[in-house]
Amino acid sequence: MASRLDDGPALPLYLTEPGRAVGDYGLYLAARPLLSRLPHGDGHPVLVLPGLLADDISTRVLRAVLRRLGYDAQGWGLGRNIGPTAACVKGTRDLLDHLSDKHQRTVSLVGWSLGGIFARDLGRRSPESVRQVITLGSPFRLTRHSQSRASKVFDRFSHLHVEHRTLPLESENTPLAVPTTSIYSQFDGIVHWETCLNIPGERCENIAVMASHLGLGHHPASIWAVADRLAQPEGTWKPFRAPRFLRPAFPTPARPRADDPVAAHGTAA
Repeated sequence: MASRLDDGPALPLYLTEPGRAVGDYGLYLAARPLLSRLPHGDGHPVLVLPGLLADDISTRVLRAVLRRLGYDAQGWGLGRNIGPTAACVKGTRDLLDHLSDKHQRTVSLVGWSLGGIFARDLGRRSPESVRQVITLGSPFRLTRHSQSRASKVFDRFSHLHVEHRTLPLESENTPLAVPTTSIYSQFDGIVHWETCLNIPGERCENIAVMASHLGLGHHPASIWAVADRLAQPEGTWKPFRAPRFLRPAFPTPARPRADDPVAAHGTAA
């Protein structure tokens, strides 16, 4: 792990990401007998947004599990995520409006990495349509490009982006109006894990798991945490508490550092 918040993840973590992601999928396969113990939902719609350079194939496992639990879990259907293009910005807003109108219910948003930043944007723009926002390894509190090893890839498509933002993200100076959960890993090899931390508040939290960045969407601890958060009755919210038999899979969540400039200017939800 990197020793300074100014740095991205350590090189060994970055280089082992693909192999560790495969291992995380193996853990998912081994844990499938436990899926029957996941809390079932109330059928409300869930929109799952993929990370940078990923598409709906990357979230297929998570969406399949959520459908078995009774949710109308939908992918974004916008192809490969290359950043905030016109098609992406309009498409995600239209998807949220469509699911909300179709079900006449609020929509839970689950975003992986860059998809989580988009999910938070939707939560700010249309809180009346959003039930909660769950992010997986999303660096929404980046203060400099060096904290992410994906920055150069993101910048490669910047000429196609219709939204250009400076760091730190100005939107993160204020909390979301909806419940927010950040699932992150200190073993993340793509983004510095501290950039994924919510400032703790009344309806926001951080849940630590021991996964790779590329495995966060199918690691069994992540899936359990997502299912637990989605199963909360609408209009209620309690902090996550892992069942006793799974507590070793969830390290103690970290808090934002006191010298973090974003934390210093942010407010709790």
